[in-house]
Amino acid sequence: HAQPAESGGGLVQPGGSLRLSCSVSGNIFIPNFIRWYRQAPGKQRELVATITSGDVTDYDDSTKGRFTISRDSVKTAVQNTVYLQMNSLTPDDTAVYYCSYCPGFNCTYWGQGTQVTVSS
Repeated sequence: HAQPAESGGGLVQPGGSLRLSCSVSGNIFIPNFIRWYRQAPGKQRELVATITSGDVTDYDDSTKGRFTISRDSVKTAVQNTVYLQMNSLTPDDTAVYYCSYCPGFNCTYWGQGTQVTVSS
């Protein structure tokens, strides 16, 4: 199965923006989800956003209207790139962000995570 790999994290000031990328490489099963999760220190991992293989999107209430998940228009059976555009960031968005590839809607493949820190 395909494996996801995240990139694009970093330090950003409150109110700023950041775009994360998730590169999914390998044999990509249809149907699937690709999901962004995040985990803040001392907290449980939480779902942030979902995009289906049919490009239907869904968001957690805490990020709706601020975050946008999208898929690169250049996609193949062995390579998809999914983005998470994050705007109006607050310190509460500080976390390690993980991408998960969910073939047949089972989220069993995870990236290594990328740190996002929102601080002045």
